[in-house]
Amino acid sequence: MGHSIQLLLTENVEHLGIVGDVVNVKAGFARNYLLPRGLGTEPSEEKIKALAERRAKAEAEMRALRSRREEMIQRLDGYEITLERSCNDQGHLYGSVTQNDIADALIAEGFGVRQRDIRIAHPVKRLDSYDIPVVLDADLRTNIKLWVIADRHLDLDDRPEMEFDDEGNLIEVVKEPEEPQEADNKEADAEAKVQESAKS
Repeated sequence: MGHSIQLLLTENVEHLGIVGDVVNVKAGFARNYLLPRGLGTEPSEEKIKALAERRAKAEAEMRALRSRREEMIQRLDGYEITLERSCNDQGHLYGSVTQNDIADALIAEGFGVRQRDIRIAHPVKRLDSYDIPVVLDADLRTNIKLWVIADRHLDLDDRPEMEFDDEGNLIEVVKEPEEPQEADNKEADAEAKVQESAKS
């Protein structure tokens, strides 16, 4: 297991800290990523003081970003979007709806989301409504409603009922063949003839 070292961040590093933070990182991560990119340096009192003004500005920016995200998560709560897609007569899409498609739709409606904020286990592959998790931060999350509709009229009432698995693949239902009635009918006819002969 590699040992850890302390570094003073000279820039904001996502999921690690902001400029002016002193952080513990793996030596390999520091050597291969942070130091070559000028994102960190060996900490000292002089360097920490020199970064104090930039750190205060970064903290203000983080507070403003947090405020915007809190406001956005409230607006997104229960929000509904509709996407039209081409599909076959069973409602199975020609293609799929992805995280990027959903993010683009929300951005077009004024929400500053990122693709990674949209959490779906797999692409959507059929017409339906879906609850889509949106996670802006560890404690800022909500669900939106996604409607995937056909780009043409579908005669859904006239088609046989279909079943799909979680990935939108058609489940083939094999019906058991009906038992033939012909033999039973012949036996009933023969019995009726015997009864008629007995009466005459």
